[in-house]
Amino acid sequence: MNQYDLVVVGSGPAGRRAAIQAAKLGKKVLVVEQGKRVGGVSVHTGTIPSKTLRETALNLTGWRERGFYGRAYRVKQEISADDLRRRLLITLDHEVEVLEHQFARNRVQHLRGKASFIDPLTLQIVKDDGETIRVSGTSILLAVGTKPFRPSYIPFDGKTVLDSDELLEIEDLPRSLAVIGAGVIGIEYATIFSALDTHVTVIDPKTTMLDFIDREIVEDFTYQLRDRNVKLHLGQKAEKVERTADGKCSITLDSGRVIGCEMVLFAAGRMGATDTLNLPAAGLEADSRGRLSVNPETFQTSVPNIYAAGDVVGFPSLASTSMEQGRIAARVAVGAIAKEPPKFFPYGIYAVPEISTCGLTEEEVKERGIAYECGIARFRETSRGHIMGLDSGLLKLIFSLKTRRLLGVHIVGEGATELVHIGQAVLNLKGTVEYFVENTFNYPTLAEAYKIAGLDAGNRMGELISRG
Repeated sequence: MNQYDLVVVGSGPAGRRAAIQAAKLGKKVLVVEQGKRVGGVSVHTGTIPSKTLRETALNLTGWRERGFYGRAYRVKQEISADDLRRRLLITLDHEVEVLEHQFARNRVQHLRGKASFIDPLTLQIVKDDGETIRVSGTSILLAVGTKPFRPSYIPFDGKTVLDSDELLEIEDLPRSLAVIGAGVIGIEYATIFSALDTHVTVIDPKTTMLDFIDREIVEDFTYQLRDRNVKLHLGQKAEKVERTADGKCSITLDSGRVIGCEMVLFAAGRMGATDTLNLPAAGLEADSRGRLSVNPETFQTSVPNIYAAGDVVGFPSLASTSMEQGRIAARVAVGAIAKEPPKFFPYGIYAVPEISTCGLTEEEVKERGIAYECGIARFRETSRGHIMGLDSGLLKLIFSLKTRRLLGVHIVGEGATELVHIGQAVLNLKGTVEYFVENTFNYPTLAEAYKIAGLDAGNRMGELISRG
């Protein structure tokens, strides 16, 4: 039986970052991945594929240029699923190559196979060729990620009724698509296909969507979706999904409404991929969605030598935060000092348009009883926005009236997931409105929107007379 300092199950963002961190500390590390190639869900069916699909769609459709040339403008008149898949395969090959090189350079061992617990220190691994081996780890990190939730009443067939993993394998682009689920994944794919001129309908039993995002940002985003004819059936549940005789689909809502479409994407939640791990043998138990509970500071489970990180531990389920969770878990697991990460991290939604947020929403500020002021900038107010042909895009800053400190930054529009990092830095360094008012930004840039929003808030807050 092979003995390791750290055995990592899963090679997604949390797993690979943990493995490399432990290896850099001189530890003997093994990564077990049951997929065909390393990278986990993030590389093969999640983060990288969906973002590559988004970028390809925007490039081939000429979406970013339509502000100048009109809605009929196209870079490529006929876009096929093969056009989208070609760029995707190139990107995935590159990601896998980089990851395998990182493992080799840091002497991280990895093998393909399905892992399950024999006891808290020992894993059984069934390799592809049927060979079974046992490995032992002083510490074990579970970074197995998630898989799509597939309820029994949805007639999945991989062609016309699909989950978010299967969507990447479609042979033809649908003329109409119904997305069941208005969460992050559902909204991202709904807007990407809308940009490809697919008629999109979004269905969700909740009357609101993206509730963790500032309401003003969601309202602006919703307006943009409706403006391009995305149908939103919120507060309505899909009770029945059927395939019709002509090869299309029919969805019956609890309101009695029937929606016809060529393809259905079911994207209402994901499950922790823990069902094959034999958790009871290790003394662990997952919740109803297959997720594991951990100490949020150390990512240690209820079993001292077993850790979990990434999507399998639940919100925020971001590749960026998963990487940091894996790094912290690995340091704790091998006895190294692990500093607590900064309080505020950015959340990015790669929809069309992008949404990104960091810090407190206006709703959270109100709930805490903090006296505040907001500053707003619209991308069309910036010279760069005019140059780019942007007629939408919004940046919102929230400041404390008492301390003048930045409390939250919220953006919807082109480049939001890049722009948010300026606000993130100011937040974590406890900066005030004066930073934005007095600082110089490159001109012309979209980042200049920070200056505009800072001035907008500062004018209402009044000047700071004394600096003590």
